[in-house]
Amino acid sequence: MAPLIYSALIISLGLGTTMTFASTHWYLAWMGIEINTLAIIPLMAQNYIPRAIEATTKYFFVQATASATLLFAGISNAFLTGQWDITYTPYTLTSTLITLALAMKIGLAPLHSWMPEVMQGLNLLTGLILSTWQKLAPLYLIYQIQPNNPNIFIALGLMSIIVGGWGGFNQVQLRKILAYSSIAHLGWMILILSFSPPLALLTIIIYILMTFSLFSSFMLTRTTHINSLSTTWAKIPILTISTPLILLSLGGLPPLTGFMPKWMILQELTKQSLCPLATMAALSSLFSLYFYLRLSYAMTLTMPPNNPAGTLPWRLNPRHNTLPLALTTTSTICLLRITPAVMSLMPF
Repeated sequence: MAPLIYSALIISLGLGTTMTFASTHWYLAWMGIEINTLAIIPLMAQNYIPRAIEATTKYFFVQATASATLLFAGISNAFLTGQWDITYTPYTLTSTLITLALAMKIGLAPLHSWMPEVMQGLNLLTGLILSTWQKLAPLYLIYQIQPNNPNIFIALGLMSIIVGGWGGFNQVQLRKILAYSSIAHLGWMILILSFSPPLALLTIIIYILMTFSLFSSFMLTRTTHINSLSTTWAKIPILTISTPLILLSLGGLPPLTGFMPKWMILQELTKQSLCPLATMAALSSLFSLYFYLRLSYAMTLTMPPNNPAGTLPWRLNPRHNTLPLALTTTSTICLLRITPAVMSLMPF
């Protein structure tokens, strides 16, 4: 793809999300999401291979269905209330339709089935954009239309945590595993959104840090299959240490950064007298922890290293800038110690 076209598409991605963030009108917010969707479709299909074209087609149909539902719900809300204000959705039917349409856009269970299949057909860079940036605008709208009854958010969040963990059990393709990881983490965000929006914001920020670190590690080693993890030591040896730590941080193990949002979410649910819900969420997260441990085990202990012929890859200069990876990896591993400061800033 030509650099000028690529730059225009990246700018359009930013423009669409910014338009949605700045909107208080349903139609303008919908336009921002559509600009975002139309900008990423050429990036998804840039490789001109059948799997990428298939993934792009699936993504287009799912997003078109969700966009049509969202526009219909917005028009219905405007017809019933007489105004297009995003924050004014007093009717249960329209707010539920809007929530389900946005849940389909970001891949929340039970509207998640497109996410692993689409991720499998993309390269890692486009998959990173789909897993992080493309979630921001719909999540912002979900935050704006919080219904009076949080049961729909609780149901969507808990189902996403369970499905995200259960779906990654027998996967060997890293992109599908990352897709189910995204579903599970979105479940934690939606679960707490009705009770503590600042905590949901903290969760998505830490999720983006961890996901960027993991995708960057895999892009640096060009790894897309679980069996390829055993050759990481011959490409960039330091990643043999840092990548398992990133995986365990995604799983939420202390003393890593990923433990912070789960700890605070469980604490907030307990304060809201939702101990059974907190228990179910904590037990369901063990499913996700299993396949993170499986990846870490496959990367470090299971397969003997094979001596590559010729020049060892780590003696060659890397073609990618590794500074962002170093910064995000450090944040992914070492930020748990600032939890007391974060808790003091939270308006509990």
